[in-house]
Amino acid sequence: MTTSGRRPRNGRQYTFSLRNLSVCFGLIAIVLLAAGTAVKAGARTAEDHPVAAVALGLAALSAAVAIRRRAGRRASPAPSARRGDVLTPEAVAPDAPEEVPLGEADFEAMTPGEFEQAVADLCERDGCQVIGATGGAGDLGADVLATTPGGQRLVIQCKRYDAAHKVGSQDVQRFGGTCFAVHDARIAAVVTTSEFTGPAVEYAAQCGILCVDGQELATWASTGPAPWAE
Repeated sequence: MTTSGRRPRNGRQYTFSLRNLSVCFGLIAIVLLAAGTAVKAGARTAEDHPVAAVALGLAALSAAVAIRRRAGRRASPAPSARRGDVLTPEAVAPDAPEEVPLGEADFEAMTPGEFEQAVADLCERDGCQVIGATGGAGDLGADVLATTPGGQRLVIQCKRYDAAHKVGSQDVQRFGGTCFAVHDARIAAVVTTSEFTGPAVEYAAQCGILCVDGQELATWASTGPAPWAE
């Protein structure tokens, strides 16, 4: 017995056959019978040889897990290929921040340690051999030690102050008590981002200490020459 089905979109007509349906159910029954027989055989083998059955089961489980992992690795794209990302030299090794030229540096925005290093860099730029920039506690007033191109020993104290904080005479006096006697300076200078008070300038002039204020520092950094070269 054959019945007509609905006409598909491609214009062809298919038929429903009881014979084909019987064959299909027969094949399904054969497969189920074979599967049941295999399960029974496996159960009997497990009863007779339980260790071997467990080993085979574990081996099958391990193989299935390994196959699944490999399939997952193949399916997942590489990190560089996700979402259309492309690795560039900048992404692998980002560029280091560009160094600001000394003539454009904002000395007031620096930390005291950065300011001392910037002054040491200025000295080195102008031909001095910097011995050390080791400011801090215990430096006895010598933030920068260097030798000028003429071979003179240069000792600098750095004062990174804001505009409202001027370098007073006591600051210069403390430096004057060590720069010559302790550090054997031939050229002694106090460099600040701020200004000097009148008494500080007078004391420095009496002792032979150079006073470099913020304006003179900016001129030195941008056009030079070094204050002691004049």
